[in-house]
Amino acid sequence: MQIVRHIPNTITSMNLLCGIFGVILALQGRIDQAFLLMLAAAVCDFCDGLAARLLHAYSDIGKELDSLADVVSFGVLPSLILYKLMAFQVRGWITFIPLVLAVFSALRLAKFNIDQRQHVHFIGLPTPAAAMICGSLAYYVYHEPFTMLAEWCGTVWFIPAVALLLSALLVCEIPMFSMKFGKETDTLTRMKRTALVSICAIIAVMAVVLRFNWSIVILMTFTAYILMNIIFSLFKSTR
Repeated sequence: MQIVRHIPNTITSMNLLCGIFGVILALQGRIDQAFLLMLAAAVCDFCDGLAARLLHAYSDIGKELDSLADVVSFGVLPSLILYKLMAFQVRGWITFIPLVLAVFSALRLAKFNIDQRQHVHFIGLPTPAAAMICGSLAYYVYHEPFTMLAEWCGTVWFIPAVALLLSALLVCEIPMFSMKFGKETDTLTRMKRTALVSICAIIAVMAVVLRFNWSIVILMTFTAYILMNIIFSLFKSTR
């Protein structure tokens, strides 16, 4: 049926729509709700690829539309969230530094589209991973303003440093495994995915026991994802 071909692109469009509404909320200073829309966009981003594989509905338009949606939902939106988070407590030109994340996210996605090495593994940090770190950090600080992490975010250096570090990771040459289960891959990559899921489960249990805000689970899980890939890359280069 012809309508089946449009299902993945429809889901991708929902990703873009979530990103647009998230940008509006971020500009209004409602960064916690903006992060929830980012999560909704991430669900759509996962489901459009899954739908394309299940329905065999691949298209060149879908590939380009996916990147355009990701620029908004996982590039512009997280950079604005960091900008507003910083602007709550800091004034001056330095608050605009987090916006460079949007530029490097666009570069990352453009590089992904033409890089033939990135069919199963990524080269550099995927934009959704960087976005989840930004969004969960802002959500946690917004709801837990009296924590040490919130104090760090209130300084003039912490958020710009996070934005610049993530920007560098987006375009670096460090191999990073895909977090999407179901893709054909090797045993080592499956072990890495399983290890990350186990780490996430441990963090979730600790968050419940210590009564931390749930967003810390996302923040620490994606931080662990970055550290795992860096460690594996360093270990591989020394062999």
